Amino acid sequence: MSRQHPLQNVTASEIRRATAVVQGCAKARGSLKSIRFKYITLHEPPKALLMPYLDAESDGVPVDSRPFVPRLVAALYTDENTGEAFESIVSLDSETEVDVVKLLAGQQAPTDGGQPRQFIKTILNDPSVVEAIAKLKLPANAKIYCDPWSYGADKFSDIDTRAQIQAFLYACTSSHLEANQYAFPLPISPVLDVGENKIVRIDTLATGGTEDGLKHNTAPDAPLAHCRAKEYHPDLLDLPVRTDLKPLHVVQPEGPSFTVSDGNLVQWQKWRFRVGFHYREGLTIHDVRYDGRKTFYRLSMSEMTVPYGDPRAPYHRKQAFDIGDAGAGACSNVLGLGCDCLGLIHYFNGWLADENGEPEESRNAICMHEQDSGIGWKHSNRRTGVASITRGRTLILQNILTLMNYEYIFAWIFHQNGTVQFETRATGIVSTALIDDGKHSPWGNVVAPGVLAQNHQHLFCLRIDPMIDGVRNTLVQEDCVALPETDDENPFGNAWKVEKSIFEKSTFADAAPEKNRVFKIINESRTNRVSGNPVGYKLAPLPSQMLLAGKNSITRQRARFAEHHIWVTKYRDGDLWAGGKWTEQSVRETDGVFDYAARNENVKDEDIVIWHTLGMTHSATPEQFPVMGVETLSVSLKPADFFEYNPALDVPQSTQEINKSVQVSGSMCQSC
Repeated sequence: MSRQHPLQNVTASEIRRATAVVQGCAKARGSLKSIRFKYITLHEPPKALLMPYLDAESDGVPVDSRPFVPRLVAALYTDENTGEAFESIVSLDSETEVDVVKLLAGQQAPTDGGQPRQFIKTILNDPSVVEAIAKLKLPANAKIYCDPWSYGADKFSDIDTRAQIQAFLYACTSSHLEANQYAFPLPISPVLDVGENKIVRIDTLATGGTEDGLKHNTAPDAPLAHCRAKEYHPDLLDLPVRTDLKPLHVVQPEGPSFTVSDGNLVQWQKWRFRVGFHYREGLTIHDVRYDGRKTFYRLSMSEMTVPYGDPRAPYHRKQAFDIGDAGAGACSNVLGLGCDCLGLIHYFNGWLADENGEPEESRNAICMHEQDSGIGWKHSNRRTGVASITRGRTLILQNILTLMNYEYIFAWIFHQNGTVQFETRATGIVSTALIDDGKHSPWGNVVAPGVLAQNHQHLFCLRIDPMIDGVRNTLVQEDCVALPETDDENPFGNAWKVEKSIFEKSTFADAAPEKNRVFKIINESRTNRVSGNPVGYKLAPLPSQMLLAGKNSITRQRARFAEHHIWVTKYRDGDLWAGGKWTEQSVRETDGVFDYAARNENVKDEDIVIWHTLGMTHSATPEQFPVMGVETLSVSLKPADFFEYNPALDVPQSTQEINKSVQVSGSMCQSC
């Protein structure tokens, strides 16, 4: 039987085999009780081994004649007896443990999929929590719900701080399972010791307004009496659903234009790439080639952080690292046909491991479909009156994750003209806190009676591993600047030029929309025969507001990647995590992109990685409650001197014969 491709997603059988190896090795090391798995996921081979394999594949070399590449998985687990955590690298070829690393003091394993249920049960059944809830004078039929958050960190945290959960509680009087709990936030927050599985204290949450400053204990005896139900589910709406929206069907009578082979190999409109599914990153894209030419080795969402701006304890520690703490793959939705993606859909499934090391299918974790994107290009010849026009089409790969209250939609979008676009959409329900009746707060906005949506940011970091006609690339910053108004150079004052700055060493940079700043990834050894410039791709960074937390704050120290829009680092195997590998209750970003850049390594004509931080600063409004319409961010990687002419010239002309559009009303018009 032929070997699996090194980039094929891990299978159920492989997870079981890895579990057996790890359990045996843990027992040999003296584990007295069972071990608890956090994840088992593909461990990608070194690039030096994988690139020759991928090139052989691209050249049509048969599988059995390609270079040998080891098939590896990474397994993170905790010893239930000692609480120690280990990451094992397991060879599936030899079924042996080839490496194992024990997590150091201050490095905490992320929460696994089974723990939240355990946390919620312990918290809601604890006598002290039950007693504290009883004092709130809630209606007798109120049900209590719990969101267990990572405890986070502050200036009092250190490497000896135990793993803890900060729980935020909500009430709901409706018996309907889809009722919105976030309209009734409680003013208490239990803290759970994870190792001991017990409540260590119950924090009182501040509910005051501007006039109260940082004070606590301003709420009346019945603090939720002024809260009202705010529902989003159609079964519970107090307004009629619109009846004037007609169906819109996506029809492709001859089928899709893409093909999928060998499990995860996609080919579409000159594009060829592999689709990955990772426990932590979710959707990953590998070995991206256009018309046989190399463009990108790997594309992924490396990290995201959501810091909140309310300084009243314990809200000052409210900072999610949704990739590092929870895992995009682990939180992926099951995407529904006709719901999350429209048209002719191909789904990619993934496999995860539960706490016992048993495989769990992440069904329909990624959807892929084509979409009309409007006019691709058009020109009307004034001499003849003839219009040449094409319709643009895109291929969209989409992964959606739910992280308690929020949803994030991550999409990689491929265009016919060689452009690769990343889009993220935030939706779901804003995290809520209780506010006293009639008050307003500088730390957020009131979005419903008694409901404060706290100010926060969403900061994402893309990891872009280029191979523009090869892995040796250079990053160039280009600024458009006006020339001085001199008689010699700019006598009429209209001239401007492009200033180019080459990055020699690993470092950071920022967007500058006033200069139309772009960053070009070029291959200095390949020249475009038309322009005479090196072949390349350009990134116009999204000029988002970066991290607002103070420079001495733990919030900032934990997320240095969010200080700048662009980072360039020299490639090293394993340099994958912008915020560091271990983000759970971290007190600083360790072994993240800030540290990668601080190595001051050569990045000119080297194997480099580009990191782009983009985000949104969110001051919520009532229109974003009880559920938020999507907020969209988008950034593109566009060919720049990569081609010698418009690569979409050969897209077929748009005609009525093919499109079969229907005129609704008015005088008849000429078809194309």
